[in-house]
Amino acid sequence: MAKSVLVTGGAGFIGSHVADRFLAEGWDVTILDDLSSGREENIPSAARFVRGCITSPEAATLVRDGRFDVLCHLAAQIDVRRSVLDPVYDATRNILGTLNLMEAVRTSGYATRTVFSSTGGALYGDFDPPPSTEAFSKDPEAPYGIAKLSVEYYLAYYGRVHGLDTVALRYGNVYGPRQDPHGEAGVVAIFCNRLLDGRALTVFGDGEQTRDYVYAGDVAGANFAAATSALPPRGRLDARAFNIGTGIETSVNTLAETLRGVSGASAPIEYAPARAGELARSALQTDKAKAVLGWTPRVSLSEGLSNTYRFFADRRARFAAEASA
Repeated sequence: MAKSVLVTGGAGFIGSHVADRFLAEGWDVTILDDLSSGREENIPSAARFVRGCITSPEAATLVRDGRFDVLCHLAAQIDVRRSVLDPVYDATRNILGTLNLMEAVRTSGYATRTVFSSTGGALYGDFDPPPSTEAFSKDPEAPYGIAKLSVEYYLAYYGRVHGLDTVALRYGNVYGPRQDPHGEAGVVAIFCNRLLDGRALTVFGDGEQTRDYVYAGDVAGANFAAATSALPPRGRLDARAFNIGTGIETSVNTLAETLRGVSGASAPIEYAPARAGELARSALQTDKAKAVLGWTPRVSLSEGLSNTYRFFADRRARFAAEASA
């Protein structure tokens, strides 16, 4: 009998790649998504789709009665700027929504492993020079990062006190096909669409701020590895937390130049004033994920950006063909 996984947020950018990976491995996949930011077109045809919000009683019932082997929890309020403007909404979705699911796991009596999608750069802040290890100090600047860290503390609690099987994946800046320009690494999607429009690429500040860009397919592989690997003993916050990135700092200027190269476009780069509160540098050391989960990133930045640009170009061509049909 095939193993089963519930992917919350499975109609979203990263979640749909995670669903694809589990399907490719022969698992039964159920997707829970309220489509507030996800797209129906992202849902794999072989997956079972349940429309609903993670804060709802129906979501709790699905988790409690579903007897899933794994819960990959990706549904979240992902806009850092919105978390600043409305921290109550952010906490309701990202903290209370997660607790709704975890209580359902606890009361189900079934050994469901929870793989939580956390954040790297937003968790560690700008206080120690990268690459960040899992043990780095954590002092998030925005409610979004605060909520992710809060959930990780709850996961450690559920592990130690209730014996639940939990793991947290701290992502770098995820990019790739199906990317939403409003996510953490939305700059890649924004740049791709601007190149297709023949418009200038806007870079804030001097463009030397860095991020750790990790391809969505590699992140999906990390979720599968976290779902199926032997984990360390339950313990403190960082015991079952893993950085998922490349360990490479890439500046916005380098990102823009690489995208111009893979696209063949010659759009100019325009500089705008720096945005307040933006991290100066970010990269994640992933030695722990390699040693424990057997996971390493496989897709280079150039290859990943080429795949992403091709996705947006093909989608635009498809929409144009449908409009003229």
